[in-house]
Amino acid sequence: MSVPPRAVQLNEANAFLKEHPEVLFVDLLIADMNGVVRGKRIERASLHKVYERGINLPASLFALDINGSTVESTGLGLDIGDADRICYPIPNTLCNEPWQKRPTAQLLMTMHELEGEPFFADPREVLRQVVAKFDELGLTICAAFELEFYLIDQANVNGRPQPPLSPLSGKRPISTQVYLIDDLDEYAECLQDILEGAKEQGIPADAIVKESAPAQFEVNLHHVADPIKACDYALLLKRLVKNIAYDHEMDTTFMAKPYPNQAGNGLHVHISILDKDGNNIFATDEPEQNDALRHAIGGVLETMPASMAFLCPNVNSYRRFGAQFYVPNSPSWGIDNRTVALRVPNDTRDAVRIEHRVAGADANPYLLLSAVLAGVHHGLTNKIEPSAPVEGNSYEQNEQSLPNNLRDALRELDDSEIMARYIDPKYIDVFVACKESELAEFENSISDLEYNWYLHTV
Repeated sequence: MSVPPRAVQLNEANAFLKEHPEVLFVDLLIADMNGVVRGKRIERASLHKVYERGINLPASLFALDINGSTVESTGLGLDIGDADRICYPIPNTLCNEPWQKRPTAQLLMTMHELEGEPFFADPREVLRQVVAKFDELGLTICAAFELEFYLIDQANVNGRPQPPLSPLSGKRPISTQVYLIDDLDEYAECLQDILEGAKEQGIPADAIVKESAPAQFEVNLHHVADPIKACDYALLLKRLVKNIAYDHEMDTTFMAKPYPNQAGNGLHVHISILDKDGNNIFATDEPEQNDALRHAIGGVLETMPASMAFLCPNVNSYRRFGAQFYVPNSPSWGIDNRTVALRVPNDTRDAVRIEHRVAGADANPYLLLSAVLAGVHHGLTNKIEPSAPVEGNSYEQNEQSLPNNLRDALRELDDSEIMARYIDPKYIDVFVACKESELAEFENSISDLEYNWYLHTV
């Protein structure tokens, strides 16, 4: 395969630099397995070189654990001499970073082999391969994310987070009232800067709502008919939120469960599918009678246990689950029902879609969407029929059956023949190796609770 056409033409760089003579630096960004943004910062004058030749980064970038250490059992570190691959710009991702004091731009990158083929372990490439299966059917994925996060104080208490002081009242919030407008006012300047920064960066964030915990909020992204772009937006939104909050002397967390007795942070994704004429194949007045919708739901439900490691990739991810926090723990679906794993909003026939409600905000959006779309494609092509839709409280009707810990989730993924047909088994091996390494380190640690329980009592 030949080298991609320099990802974009040089005139993109020329036009941007001409329009922004103030820009001094450009951050070259690429997301690792955990969705952590890594890369290089270059001077303005080097941007053309990046468009012409790309930049080198080690393949081990995609074998890093959550602490940034290479997991050697992936085979992407010392086994290959920690060798470089080449990264190229992604078209139409060059934009300003509005939080920077020194004018700086950013540019998303994707990794390739030296010969030009996409690098198998880049999560963006993992998703591209799944999306290609829909391209073969003449179908287009339309996707949008809803991303939850906490504003937290920059100062922790005994290593634990706490809500930040309100710039308006000077008090720490205690409200758990969802959708409360007054709580939006408490942090209005920061939240408005997030929306304005998103607009400046071309991220389609169209609303912020107060969620059901102190200083917890949700940003809604508008749907786009490009699932990879939808993930780009989710990734860049997290970076924007973190940096804008820091400018307001606050911090943020997308940790799945930062507070034991409060709601966790979720990452919901809305999916519809367009045919070659741009029509939503899920559009219907009676969702239960739409074959495409039913089969897509059937496939996602069937593959949900094997998808859990991508939806909930960390030890902490599984602490989110509980009926009181509206986090589904069984493969279930229903029409306009927020107690199920797959909700089908049906306010208008053309807006019928699948809302996937299981993943945490700590998930890598590319891997999350790869897993969900694998299920959708499996269901459509094999005409998988789902169980009956749930009416009422799903938690009272369905027992917990999804993996409720990382080890079981990794086993489900590793053993899944269906997921291996959609996601390169080599990548699954890399992912499982990284997460098993993290899990081993976690299990080898001794918690404060263990000392409190056992040190002087047994």
